[in-house]
Amino acid sequence: MASAPPNHREHSGTYTFSSRPRAVETRSKYKEAPDEQTHSNYGNIMYDRRIIRGNTYAQHIIPTTAQPDPAEIQRQQEIRRKSIALKRAQEQCRAKTPEAVQGRKHIDVQTDLYLEELSNVIVATEIECQTDAFLDRPASPLFIPAKSGEDVATQIEEGELFDFDREVQPVVEVLVGKTIEQSLLEVMEEEELACLKAQQRAFHELRNIHLAEVQHLQEKERRHSEEKERRIAQQKEVLRKERETAEKIAARAYTKQYLADLLPAAFTSLRTHGFFNDPVETDIETNFLPWLMDEVNSNLERRYAARQLLDNIIHDVAQKRLEQFKELET
Repeated sequence: MASAPPNHREHSGTYTFSSRPRAVETRSKYKEAPDEQTHSNYGNIMYDRRIIRGNTYAQHIIPTTAQPDPAEIQRQQEIRRKSIALKRAQEQCRAKTPEAVQGRKHIDVQTDLYLEELSNVIVATEIECQTDAFLDRPASPLFIPAKSGEDVATQIEEGELFDFDREVQPVVEVLVGKTIEQSLLEVMEEEELACLKAQQRAFHELRNIHLAEVQHLQEKERRHSEEKERRIAQQKEVLRKERETAEKIAARAYTKQYLADLLPAAFTSLRTHGFFNDPVETDIETNFLPWLMDEVNSNLERRYAARQLLDNIIHDVAQKRLEQFKELET
């Protein structure tokens, strides 16, 4: 930091100013934020931020502590949105250059008021400068390219560069020759196609004849196979009927032989198994014997109940006598 500069006054009486040498401070290329800027004591008031330079009537300084107006922010956003939508609509409505036809391409053509010589090598230079701190950037001037090159005009008279009658003759010969050659090729192609169609027609006719013969042979073979299957089915049916007839005859003979002794044997078997029984015996077995068994069972149940009761009485008396004997002994 610069200290208070000493003031010297020469013997002649004139005023001179001198300061102590100091290192130059490093400053950033862009402006720093207000809260990030370092506070320094300026030795020269021309570099003091608190000193206003220029016209002070049109300046509107907003304090750092003031809050932005929401209505103003919304209005600015609306204006920006409308301008973006207007640019997009203008770009969509702008007539575009049509696509190049096949075999051609678009190139850039100079249409400016001042012609500029085109070159592949672009001359570029680097220039650096240091401006004063916190100076507003002035408006960019309108760019007008410098005129380069020389304007040259050439007058060409009729017939100097191109004679149509002489230059068109080889072109016409080529066109006529190509047309005749193409016509001959087309005629030969048509004849070849006609020959191919005739051969194809003959092949189709021959194939149809062969197919008809094959179908006739297949139909004949089908009829033979159906007749053979029908004859085999008839022979099987005859054999089945003969076998059924023989089985019926054998079954009838066996039935007659079996039924000759069936009736006496059936009566004998039924009598043996008790189907032809005595009514008295049947009454005794169905009525008397069940009643007798019920009476015997009831009598036995009463006796069993009496014996059980007697055993309980004897057991109780024995228990009481045993208790009495034990009391007497004690």
